[in-house]
Amino acid sequence: MRTLGSLPRLFQSPSSESSGPPEPTVFLVDDDEAIRESGAWLFSSAGLRVETFPSAEAFQAAYDPARPGCLVLDLRMPGLSGLELQAWLNQQNGTLPILFLTAHGDVPAAVRALKAHALDFLQKPVNDAELLEKVRRGLQVDAERRRANDVRARLAARLESLTQREREVLRLLRKAWSNRQVGAALGISERTVEVHRKHLLHKMGVHTAIELVKVVEEYLALGGTID
Repeated sequence: MRTLGSLPRLFQSPSSESSGPPEPTVFLVDDDEAIRESGAWLFSSAGLRVETFPSAEAFQAAYDPARPGCLVLDLRMPGLSGLELQAWLNQQNGTLPILFLTAHGDVPAAVRALKAHALDFLQKPVNDAELLEKVRRGLQVDAERRRANDVRARLAARLESLTQREREVLRLLRKAWSNRQVGAALGISERTVEVHRKHLLHKMGVHTAIELVKVVEEYLALGGTID
């Protein structure tokens, strides 16, 4: 079976941008032209959008965090290395899953890459079917991360709109306290608690206290915090 890099083909990655949401893209960064050509052919023949870069610096210059995709990254390159590019992306809070490619069985580098949250570490030559499977998984992971980030951002905005008193009511409702218990704890009437609770549910986009707790717990599970 042919493996990536064994049969280079000429390929020009699509450069025109279509209207609408950005299309998920496989970003291939490798200083070996044969690898770039072969990889571009492989991904495009599988129906995937692909863009290739001869260096980490070239990718940095074109990097747009709003563009979804997966990064297939060479480990050793002149100039900035793959691990250094990974560190830079982590500093940018990038979501792109990274698949490392290397021609060397470098265990320490693999450990370092995986600890820095690389999706996988593959050795050249790479089997086409395996690489495509890993890349499709990377695209799926990126989509899941972006959805989670969107949900977290929306919920954070809703929580930000709460008054201090509404936050206090929320904290006690999460304990499954009744309006009477909340009122006693905060030194306010049960009727006042009901008014705050109504405003709280409206701002959070839910209808019941149970739904409210579920939404807040989802937000916390996604990495959000509540003061």
